[in-house]
Amino acid sequence: MDSVEITTRSEFAMWAIQRAQEIVMNEGSALALAARDMDEAALQENGAALGQAIAEAMLEVFDGLISE
Repeated sequence: MDSVEITTRSEFAMWAIQRAQEIVMNEGSALALAARDMDEAALQENGAALGQAIAEAMLEVFDGLISE
């Protein structure tokens, strides 16, 4: 993933919107398909992947806040 410098609230909002769209398109779509197919194993797997993607995005932001 590319590094992005965020200096304003509006830049952060745009970054957050774009990351959320990426996460929903990838993990959210897989979760929806698993639900449609009523595949319990895939639901658990894709639900976990969705949660992991959200956690990673939050850590990405947090890591950027820490001064090196």
